[in-house]
Amino acid sequence: MDQWQRKPEWLKIKNRTTEDYQKVSDIIQRLSLHTVCREAACPNQRECFSRRTATFMILGSVCTRNCTFCNVTSGQPEPVDPIEPEHVGKAVFELGLKHMVITSVTRDDLDDGGASQFVKVIQAIKQEVPSTTIEVLIPDFKGNLESLKMVVMANPHIINHNIETVPRLYPQVRPQAYYARSLELLARVKELEPAIFTKSGIMVGLGEGEHEVLEAFEDLRVVGCDFLTVGQYLAPSKRHHPVVEYVHPDIFAHFKKEALKIGFLHVSSGPLVRSSYMAEEALSKSGKLMVERG
Repeated sequence: MDQWQRKPEWLKIKNRTTEDYQKVSDIIQRLSLHTVCREAACPNQRECFSRRTATFMILGSVCTRNCTFCNVTSGQPEPVDPIEPEHVGKAVFELGLKHMVITSVTRDDLDDGGASQFVKVIQAIKQEVPSTTIEVLIPDFKGNLESLKMVVMANPHIINHNIETVPRLYPQVRPQAYYARSLELLARVKELEPAIFTKSGIMVGLGEGEHEVLEAFEDLRVVGCDFLTVGQYLAPSKRHHPVVEYVHPDIFAHFKKEALKIGFLHVSSGPLVRSSYMAEEALSKSGKLMVERG
């Protein structure tokens, strides 16, 4: 299909700028922070900023990989900023966030893949706002178990790692990643610390079949994944992987029903759903009591 044809009604977004939107923008700029909201051109940026939420992206804004779906700049990353954890902690405090999502670019140039910076950021948030629940959306660390252990031992409430698409499309969509490695990462989290919730996400509209999506759901449940997000892929530019299909909202509702049926605790499924969209709902609606783990 022509990815630049007019989007269907269900993908049209009302732009709005509120006082809270401006406050979030000001804090991000003052503390020299990056957000995946802006770097990845998320369609929900204005809504989330207006709700005084944001997903902070650590370890710079340049990624060492070149996934064809992603708007984040690929190339030679900048040095790790030692002040970044402190600034993230301050931002969480100033925004009064009850739930915080931290993600990063992929840093294959670092020995630990950036795991130690994730740990420092988690620690800074816990020190600044102990009551805030923490979700980290991590890269695969090239399968380095020691790096994953570092993040698990820092004890966030949720560890998220997206499979992004079905295995057949990995060579076109995620050429430097491996489907089996992503599943193994999620399995390892549960082996290391069963009390941490795991989460993953998948995009549709890239050329996958419905049966492939449902098989991916099954694969995630086999490794104990708790939470799931399903959203519509939107190509950031003509240079990116084309949109093959705009998936109807009824199909997203079907995906949610099937995912809940096989045991996911919480499923967000809709055209504008992204990994971090309304992320706090997964904890509040999971039906499990949160136990303070320090």
